[in-house]
Amino acid sequence: MTATAQQYLQLCKPKVVYLIVFTAVVGMLLAVPGWPPLNALVFGTLGIGLAASSAAAINHLLDQRIDAVMARTRNRPLPSGQLGISQVLIFALVLGTLSMVMLVVWVNTLTAVLTFLSLIGYAIIYTVWLKRATPQNIVIGGAAGAAPPVLGWTAVTASIDPNALILFLIIYVWTPPHFWALAIHRRDDYAAVDIPMLPVTHGLRFTRWHILFYTILLVIVTTLPYLTGMSGLLYLAGVTVLNLGFLWYALRLLQDNDDRLPMQTFGYSIIYLMVLFVFLLSDHFLQMILR
Repeated sequence: MTATAQQYLQLCKPKVVYLIVFTAVVGMLLAVPGWPPLNALVFGTLGIGLAASSAAAINHLLDQRIDAVMARTRNRPLPSGQLGISQVLIFALVLGTLSMVMLVVWVNTLTAVLTFLSLIGYAIIYTVWLKRATPQNIVIGGAAGAAPPVLGWTAVTASIDPNALILFLIIYVWTPPHFWALAIHRRDDYAAVDIPMLPVTHGLRFTRWHILFYTILLVIVTTLPYLTGMSGLLYLAGVTVLNLGFLWYALRLLQDNDDRLPMQTFGYSIIYLMVLFVFLLSDHFLQMILR
């Protein structure tokens, strides 16, 4: 891979996109009793992934000024001068156009519309306005990041199902404690660029309490797949263990000032979401076998 290709790949925020695509694919697989149609699985996955990559590139473009100041982001392709504004803009537009064409032609219009709204929600509404307007930015803006399972579901069924909305709600409630743990670790960076993240505006103690509150809410929300009959005992057992782990981290954050804890909590939250969706999928296929 050439250096230029690596820089363009970095614009896509591949680790974030992998998680988005993974939850979207799980949404596809949960949407039907058997295997989803191949065209929906292939082109839905590609279309959603390209749209997420386009949104990430637009985020790079719009955040280049603050990225140049923050230690975590100053080496990104735009602030470091490895790529120019026009290159990033064209790249983002090409990816976004390809994703929309792919979803409209080979998947369905509903998925294309919802994917476009999610792209605008993250790349424009969150990045341009919410991120700079309120310490509740990640709570309100989390709706865009919670959409992938719904997009996957609609790619297969061309409809919005209540079970897909449960998956949306899980990611939506998961997002604040996940991101606030990172924000605690990076609070000085956010303060330096006047981004009103919760640890900057309300302090560490307040943020830690909010992480605990949202983690408790997450425990409640993640039981919904079992309570509604969407999933069975395998999922319930798995998510219970995961929730105990998240609660343990949230309580430790409240009681311990160890500087390593916020990033440990952030890392666990990523594993938590991935494994939770693996449990959802495993339970789904187990029920298929037992029928």
